[in-house]
Amino acid sequence: MTVHGADALREELNHLKTVKRPTIVADIATAREHGDLKENAEYHAAREQQSFCEGRIQEIEGKLGNVQIIDVTKISNTGKVIFGVTVTLLNIDTEAEVKYQIVGDDEADIKQNRISINSPIARGLIGKTVDSEIEISTPGGAVEYEIMAVDHI
Repeated sequence: MTVHGADALREELNHLKTVKRPTIVADIATAREHGDLKENAEYHAAREQQSFCEGRIQEIEGKLGNVQIIDVTKISNTGKVIFGVTVTLLNIDTEAEVKYQIVGDDEADIKQNRISINSPIARGLIGKTVDSEIEISTPGGAVEYEIMAVDHI
């Protein structure tokens, strides 16, 4: 996991523990005041939210407990594609340029050009160097790229 990804998980965990959890507890207390719990939809909804929240807290704590954080800014740039780097690619056919950061599964977000280490593009890039040409199999067919730059940012 990258440093940014670990920070985002810590921030979410803090929000869940300090904001969401107390809100849910207050909602449960309010719903209990309404009487019969068997037919109280607000109570059941609040309990369901509590269950989801506690599950997410356990999931994040488990991930953070077992994670290996990689800070690529502290690794010397050899021009080789490794986990955490930002790669600038040139589509050989269309001459369109695109940048991707290779991140862990939990951090992947194509809208921010963050691709999972397990994606076909990332698997094709890992270990390659600047000026290498690679062919990636996509649902639309094979696409050829040239690696223009590898940045440790």
